[in-house]
Amino acid sequence: MPSSALIGKTAKRNFFQKYFLCFVFYSIFGWCYEVFLEVVVYRWGFTNRGVLFGPYCPVYGVGALLFLLLFSRLLRDKPWKNRLLWLPILFAGCAISATVVELASSYLCQWLTGSWPWQTYVNYRYHFQGRIALSPSLRFGLGGVVFLYGIQPLLDRGIAALPPNVRTGLTTGLAGIMAFDLVIFLVQTLG
Repeated sequence: MPSSALIGKTAKRNFFQKYFLCFVFYSIFGWCYEVFLEVVVYRWGFTNRGVLFGPYCPVYGVGALLFLLLFSRLLRDKPWKNRLLWLPILFAGCAISATVVELASSYLCQWLTGSWPWQTYVNYRYHFQGRIALSPSLRFGLGGVVFLYGIQPLLDRGIAALPPNVRTGLTTGLAGIMAFDLVIFLVQTLG
């Protein structure tokens, strides 16, 4: 019995570490994407695009985890021909789920800070309260497909290649940094 309990504990730890490292990776990736758009595409100049102080946008990490939990099993262990059949459904699912996450996060940030100054879609043709819009939702769908079919399989291999002690240390260190950042943010915002 002790060996099966140890296997179960190890499997849970590996599951948590994988998903936490994916969360951090996509949060940083999202921050880089936002900064790229702001600086290179729109030429507005640099500002920190996240609500926290570090170079990460947790909403991208939440969206990526949602994609993984909702949709990755549709692609797992299937030949490419069968995976491609899921593409339209995954596109729509990613667009809808990411839009729901963005809408919910806008209300959460407004509730925490008293305002919603970070992102507005009022200049977009089809929008809801300037919080979500059709154009970004379509980009979320496209990004989700690229994520599920291209980026995530590479990230899975990279995480699996990490020795267990390195993965544990990386997870612990990043969790500590992000927790400290969140506490500072909450103290400054609510205090």
